[in-house]
Amino acid sequence: MPTRRPVAALAVAAGLVVIAGATTGLLLTRHSTPAMRPVAVGVGAVPAPTGPIVGAFPSPTAPIVAVSQSAAPKPVAAPVSLTIPLIGVQTNLMTLGLASNGTLDVPPLSMASVAGWYTGSPRPGAIGSAIIVGHIDTTKGPAVFYRLNTLTRGDKIYVKRSDGTLVEFQVTSVQQYSKDHFPTQAVYGAVPDPELRLITCDGTFDLATGHYLSNIVVYATEVS
Repeated sequence: MPTRRPVAALAVAAGLVVIAGATTGLLLTRHSTPAMRPVAVGVGAVPAPTGPIVGAFPSPTAPIVAVSQSAAPKPVAAPVSLTIPLIGVQTNLMTLGLASNGTLDVPPLSMASVAGWYTGSPRPGAIGSAIIVGHIDTTKGPAVFYRLNTLTRGDKIYVKRSDGTLVEFQVTSVQQYSKDHFPTQAVYGAVPDPELRLITCDGTFDLATGHYLSNIVVYATEVS
């Protein structure tokens, strides 16, 4: 098990929240990679944020698109909820875009029990890598993806869509990456099949910066 936010350090971490504008190290990384914008593409380094951003999430460096050699596949409905029975996750899904500094947005801290689907990625069940992110914890305790790192190969993940259909995924790999070496292309890059990525932060919590030092990425493929 990784070293989660120490209970004894919550008062210190809470102080960091005030300093950092209530965005202390919850999710996910401090990368300033070039950002893929669904509408407007950033072509250089991500511009400096206009306010303190702690734990900004890495953005794709290229559009997340389907790999297809034939006619476009039939579109699927938007996702509305996520269920991971093994770790007790049952959450509605909010929609997420990009923050003003070009990094992937995250659910607000007031909704840390809710995960979010990045609308710049494919809908779950469509060809490509669908991206769902969530917090690991807050200064008040565990959040929606607190136990994400306990998943293993073969575990099931279910996404319900707005038309009532349910798409089933099976975990193929669970990886921990240092935030300084986040594999952007492997996580966000185009793939030829319907896949899913669940992402949160993990590893040791650094009191000096208010960040976790790593990310957990769960890779899964559709089996339904």
